[in-house]
Amino acid sequence: MSHYLENTKHLSLELENFILTITLDNPKMRNAITTDMIDSIEAVLKGADRDEKVRVVVLTGAGNSFCAGGDLNAMENKSGMFAGNSAELRENYSTGIQRIPRAIEAFQKPIIGMINGAAIGAGCDLASMCDLRVGTTNSKFGETFSKLGLVPGDGGPYFLTRVVGYAKAMELYLTGDLINGDEALRIGLLNHLVNDDELESKTKELALKIAQNAPIAIQMTKQSLKSVRLADLNSHLDLMATYQGIAQRTDDHFEGIKAFKEKRSPKFEGK
Repeated sequence: MSHYLENTKHLSLELENFILTITLDNPKMRNAITTDMIDSIEAVLKGADRDEKVRVVVLTGAGNSFCAGGDLNAMENKSGMFAGNSAELRENYSTGIQRIPRAIEAFQKPIIGMINGAAIGAGCDLASMCDLRVGTTNSKFGETFSKLGLVPGDGGPYFLTRVVGYAKAMELYLTGDLINGDEALRIGLLNHLVNDDELESKTKELALKIAQNAPIAIQMTKQSLKSVRLADLNSHLDLMATYQGIAQRTDDHFEGIKAFKEKRSPKFEGK
């Protein structure tokens, strides 16, 4: 196993069939985000981006929760990442939890959120940072910051607005309401809703389907879709011309054509 997958705190990792499963592993706190977890997520994503053995990441939580968000006890005690005055807190957020959205935004490969339970506050934001999400009727989502007199300091509105739209994201943040898996599917926060006992198998099935596609093309396709959020049409078209020029000269592209003509599944090698 690659060095970056070793000695991570508050994460457990499994790499199989080009799929890296990252499990938030802090079940006593319902996988609330800790400084160690932030460090581990950042290091693992940076390493996985360079690892040819990783084509897709699945992100989930240990136990019955996906992620409970921030540590309320630390908030109350003004300790750890929540210590200091307002100016110090601003710096803590910038150098702390905000490293997660930066690491995820920089990550070039697909990330699938396997939402195995409650995704609350920063946990809901973390789910929205994934490219795709699979959940069950027992999945719960809540942007509960307003209930605690807080704002989403982790940058969640940047992502959630792009997933469910401006009006629905505004409603979720302003009300702090909890929604279940059925409602999350209806508004587009979940891509797939499955039975509890099928969550892992269906998520891995989706991940494997993506991992079997040409990895270079998948990465550039993801980046092109992300660029649409920020770029004007001409900038997007320029980027797509560049990407297609690269993709059409990869070995995988010609393997795809050959496999199509031979009526067989392609064998992509990321070259």
